[in-house]
Amino acid sequence: MKVNEKTEKIISVKGLTKKFGEFTAVDNISFDVKKGEIFAFLGPNGAGKTTTIKMLTTLLESNSGEIMVSGKKISDKDGVRSTFGIVFQDQSLDDELTTYENMEFHGVFYGVKQPERAIRIESMLKLVDLWERKNDFVKTFSGGMKRRLEIARALIHEPKILYLDEPTVGLDPQTRNYIWKYVNDLSKLKGMTIFFTTHYMDEAEKMAEKVAVIDHGKIITIGSVKEILASTKTKTLEDAFLTLTGRGIREEEANASSRMRMARKAWKK
Repeated sequence: MKVNEKTEKIISVKGLTKKFGEFTAVDNISFDVKKGEIFAFLGPNGAGKTTTIKMLTTLLESNSGEIMVSGKKISDKDGVRSTFGIVFQDQSLDDELTTYENMEFHGVFYGVKQPERAIRIESMLKLVDLWERKNDFVKTFSGGMKRRLEIARALIHEPKILYLDEPTVGLDPQTRNYIWKYVNDLSKLKGMTIFFTTHYMDEAEKMAEKVAVIDHGKIITIGSVKEILASTKTKTLEDAFLTLTGRGIREEEANASSRMRMARKAWKK
């Protein structure tokens, strides 16, 4: 990686706001992500994380604010979409297709031509140790295998940015470590920017070069793990997170699913 790569902004957000009726899900947030950076976007359930990712990936339109991705305005949807891959919080594979068929479909969707598509499919499946299972139906896979396939699928068009929305939720520690090894290698070896959310604070503390914490739709702190620990006078990122967002269970947790349904309904329109 070139020395100056991590001084170049690849995502720039200014004054971003999203409302669903009278509810403000994202409230005038601004932040930058540098090229090749591993960026953690953290917050309690219902804080605005997934809504923000949906706006960054063109799935939702903001009420106000500016988003630039890889030098392109967010209004250039096709241009922006060509620059990123995404692994959604909810599994999005077709269980009735084989591993290879899922990859093939995604490659065609992104316009990757043969024979390059076949080369990339083999390369990505080998990366996540699924090449030997290329002809198996996805419905026979464990949760960890499906996650690995989703990461491989998201990389088939060689994106500059990889968005991961809680990619390891529900996985065992061995599989979580396995997935993060892939992600770290992608960032270090290919200079790929990683933008991820997680509720596992140990993952963010170990992996992230910069952390932003969002709560009630507002970013309440942003900086390196070391900077956030110093500012909160805590020893772990989990303690810092609880200091910043509180230790009580939120009403937002109970309402998070209904707000996501609102977001999906707005997107379909």
